[in-house]
Amino acid sequence: MKKIVILLVALSLQSCIFPFDRGDDVDPGSYYKAVYMDRDAFEASVSIEKPGSIDNAGKIYVYKNYLFINEKNKGFHVYDNSDPANPKAIKFIKTPGATDLAIKNDAIYINQARDLIAIKLSQDLQSLTVTKRVQNIFPEMLSPDGFNAYTPQGKVLINWVPK
Repeated sequence: MKKIVILLVALSLQSCIFPFDRGDDVDPGSYYKAVYMDRDAFEASVSIEKPGSIDNAGKIYVYKNYLFINEKNKGFHVYDNSDPANPKAIKFIKTPGATDLAIKNDAIYINQARDLIAIKLSQDLQSLTVTKRVQNIFPEMLSPDGFNAYTPQGKVLINWVPK
């Protein structure tokens, strides 16, 4: 009888140690799957590209004659807004995991997933330089339905997509 009780206690405690399979990246109750990048690729991913269409707009920021429109978790569309009645798309700042920015003295501060980065754009908007990166300053983003992900070592969670 004593052996059966010990066996039952051991089996019940096992569920406390492994609440869900770590082979899955998020709680099985979520309708979303986490998207990861390797840390090195993530840090090297910030770039300036040709303009594109806006598919999933986020926050909008106006600075001088420019309009910045967030493409949620992908980057920022840059518009020449010198004629507000007719803004012209000029560039896209690719920053995976980004949802917000602020600008002061021509330095652009972006929350890139968990990191805070500062970038400088060239005068002709043909290149950019990451001048500073502070890692893991922001909390990891939750899935749209409120679940946490298990992020493997050396990876950064940059987005959520439907399963």
